[in-house]
Amino acid sequence: MSVATKLKRISVPQITAMKGGTPVVCLTAYTSLTAVLLDESVDLLLVGDSLGMVLYGMDSTLGVTLDMMIAHGQAVMRGSKRACVIVDLPFGSYQESKESAFRNSARVMKEVGCSGVKLEGGVEMAETIRFLTERGIPVLGHVGLLPQSVNTAGGFRSLGRGEKEAAAIVDDAKAVADAGAFAMVIEGTVEPLARQITGIVPVPTIGIGASPACDGQILVTEDLTGLFSDFKPKFVKRYAELGRSIAEAGREYAEEVRARRFPTLEHCFGTKAAKPAKVDPS
Repeated sequence: MSVATKLKRISVPQITAMKGGTPVVCLTAYTSLTAVLLDESVDLLLVGDSLGMVLYGMDSTLGVTLDMMIAHGQAVMRGSKRACVIVDLPFGSYQESKESAFRNSARVMKEVGCSGVKLEGGVEMAETIRFLTERGIPVLGHVGLLPQSVNTAGGFRSLGRGEKEAAAIVDDAKAVADAGAFAMVIEGTVEPLARQITGIVPVPTIGIGASPACDGQILVTEDLTGLFSDFKPKFVKRYAELGRSIAEAGREYAEEVRARRFPTLEHCFGTKAAKPAKVDPS
């Protein structure tokens, strides 16, 4: 297999074709280093606006700007060679009108070189999704819990417990699929509802706090690696505790610096570190 074949990027149509097959593996990435480390393992890397909370210490995603998303998208594209890269449209960049959504999406596509954009919303955003997809911008939809609308939704909570609320989310999912989204994230719904939606819509569903029946799964990388430890959502499984390891490394480094055990001459330029004595084999 040639190098060119090995590095061929997974396309949006390939993601759509995974409906009902092997689950789509998705993770977030905000930096080039993270993209390099995850690229071979995942099908899709999402440059999520969750970076506002994870990297910048914001209380929500509402303070994230389009410039921030573009800068981090560019970093991820530098590190990724294989995965399909999708960039979140931040709050305020697409809700005003379908025309403004197109302008901002086109800017993201041009400056980042990503495969598409993600936006939140269902029935109310269907016209915008259709407007974008008809003009060559692939859209990853997002229904259920919408972090950008957390203030109007009354906080972070699981959705779809009531019949009326569940029916509205189903309508959202249908509208997003009918408008041309190539796939959709289902976030924070009760499991039976996510399972039902997955069986209804013709495009892949990517769950986060949703259902194992979804066509794919996504988590925030810093959550699953233990780097973001402010809180641990119910739907997160820790696959590593890198945060603890980094903290411990920092403590050990500090102790050695204060005790003058680091650096030693072997870590300095212009010195000759002592060589081990030769042992006489006789």
